[in-house]
Amino acid sequence: MANIVLAEVTASVSELKRDPMGTVAAGEGFPVVILNRNEPAFYCVPVKAYEALMDKLEDIELNALAEARMSGGKAPVKVLLDDL
Repeated sequence: MANIVLAEVTASVSELKRDPMGTVAAGEGFPVVILNRNEPAFYCVPVKAYEALMDKLEDIELNALAEARMSGGKAPVKVLLDDL
Protein backbone atom coordinates (compact mmCIF):
# COMPACT_ATOMS: atom_id res chain seq x y z
CA MET A 1 0.00 0.00 0.00
CA ALA A 2 1.33 3.44 -0.94
CA ASN A 3 1.75 6.07 1.75
CA ILE A 4 2.07 9.83 1.55
CA VAL A 5 5.27 11.00 3.22
CA LEU A 6 5.26 14.70 4.09
CA ALA A 7 8.95 15.04 4.86
CA GLU A 8 12.15 14.88 2.87
CA VAL A 9 14.03 12.84 5.48
CA THR A 10 13.01 9.43 6.78
CA ALA A 11 14.37 7.23 9.56
CA SER A 12 13.35 3.92 11.06
CA VAL A 13 12.19 3.41 14.63
CA SER A 14 15.46 1.52 15.21
CA GLU A 15 17.51 4.51 14.02
CA LEU A 16 15.51 6.81 16.28
CA LYS A 17 16.13 4.53 19.28
CA ARG A 18 19.84 4.27 18.49
CA ASP A 19 20.47 8.01 18.03
CA PRO A 20 17.46 10.22 18.81
CA MET A 21 19.25 13.58 18.55
CA GLY A 22 21.11 12.51 15.42
CA THR A 23 17.79 11.58 13.83
CA VAL A 24 16.35 15.01 14.64
CA ALA A 25 19.52 16.70 13.34
CA ALA A 26 19.26 14.78 10.06
CA GLY A 27 16.15 16.82 9.25
CA GLU A 28 18.17 20.05 9.45
CA GLY A 29 15.36 21.89 11.23
CA PHE A 30 12.54 20.19 9.35
CA PRO A 31 10.36 17.21 10.36
CA VAL A 32 11.64 13.66 9.94
CA VAL A 33 9.14 10.90 9.21
CA ILE A 34 9.70 7.85 11.37
CA LEU A 35 8.95 4.58 9.62
CA ASN A 36 7.80 1.36 11.23
CA ARG A 37 8.10 -1.58 8.82
CA ASN A 38 8.49 0.90 5.95
CA GLU A 39 5.24 2.69 6.76
CA PRO A 40 5.00 6.15 8.32
CA ALA A 41 4.39 5.85 12.06
CA PHE A 42 4.84 9.46 13.15
CA TYR A 43 6.74 12.67 12.49
CA CYS A 44 9.64 13.82 14.61
CA VAL A 45 9.31 17.61 14.61
CA PRO A 46 12.02 19.91 16.01
CA VAL A 47 10.94 22.46 18.63
CA LYS A 48 11.29 25.54 16.41
CA ALA A 49 9.30 23.93 13.59
CA TYR A 50 6.57 22.86 16.03
CA GLU A 51 6.37 26.33 17.59
CA ALA A 52 6.13 27.92 14.12
CA LEU A 53 3.36 25.47 13.23
CA MET A 54 1.42 26.32 16.40
CA ASP A 55 1.84 30.07 15.76
CA LYS A 56 0.53 29.63 12.21
CA LEU A 57 -2.44 27.59 13.47
CA GLU A 58 -3.27 30.25 16.06
CA ASP A 59 -3.14 32.94 13.35
CA ILE A 60 -5.52 30.93 11.16
CA GLU A 61 -7.95 30.43 14.05
CA LEU A 62 -7.87 34.13 15.00
CA ASN A 63 -8.44 35.16 11.36
CA ALA A 64 -11.42 32.81 11.11
CA LEU A 65 -12.86 34.29 14.31
CA ALA A 66 -12.37 37.85 13.06
CA GLU A 67 -13.98 37.04 9.70
CA ALA A 68 -16.93 35.39 11.43
CA ARG A 69 -17.43 38.44 13.60
CA MET A 70 -17.13 40.80 10.62
CA SER A 71 -19.80 38.93 8.66
CA GLY A 72 -22.13 38.64 11.65
CA GLY A 73 -24.71 40.90 10.04
CA LYS A 74 -24.13 43.89 12.27
CA ALA A 75 -23.24 47.20 10.71
CA PRO A 76 -19.91 48.69 11.77
CA VAL A 77 -20.07 51.40 14.41
CA LYS A 78 -18.08 54.57 13.76
CA VAL A 79 -16.22 55.86 16.80
CA LEU A 80 -14.05 58.91 17.23
CA LEU A 81 -10.77 58.36 19.01
CA ASP A 82 -11.53 61.32 21.27
CA ASP A 83 -14.69 59.54 22.49
CA LEU A 84 -12.67 56.60 23.75
